[in-house]
Amino acid sequence: MAEVAQSAPVESHARHVAYCGVCTLPPEYCEFGGTAKKCQDWLRDNNQDLYQRLYSDEALSTNLSTLSVSVQERAAKDAAKKEAKAARDAERDAERRATSKVIIKRVERNKRKHVSVVTGLEVYGLENKKIAKDLGKKFATGSSVTKSAAGIEEITVQGDVCEDIKEWLQEVYGKQIPEANIDIVEDKKKKKAEGA
Repeated sequence: MAEVAQSAPVESHARHVAYCGVCTLPPEYCEFGGTAKKCQDWLRDNNQDLYQRLYSDEALSTNLSTLSVSVQERAAKDAAKKEAKAARDAERDAERRATSKVIIKRVERNKRKHVSVVTGLEVYGLENKKIAKDLGKKFATGSSVTKSAAGIEEITVQGDVCEDIKEWLQEVYGKQIPEANIDIVEDKKKKKAEGA
């Protein structure tokens, strides 16, 4: 038999990459995310070595010395614009969340058949498909995501479970959705005109 040549073990060259807890980019790229100041504060609190390497006075002066004065000014203006835009977006999202409502409707389908329809969850950053699946499991009933006539996604749950859905939303997503922003509405089917 021929001898099998033994090869040297292969070394792994895997690298550990740290990611920012604010913008989820590597810290070297946080300046492009729009939340550079918050990212810098997070890095100072969570990874002191990397913070010193990127933001120490020596590192900053070395990086700035390679730029011309006009490029430095432009970079400062761009960073300020990104920070201001990110702050405005965060403020607008917070305001929208504070004023938007989650509507739970009880809709009559036939004489004694009802469905519960939930709208307005996407404003809070929640996925309708995931919640529909969770609601179907929780109440052991059919649940689906459909588009309304207005083009808005809504979750339809079989059965009259409006109060239970409200309690479940407060229990599971109470931190994201304030209790005052959940409303229950009863939507009755219009009766056909007599003799028509």
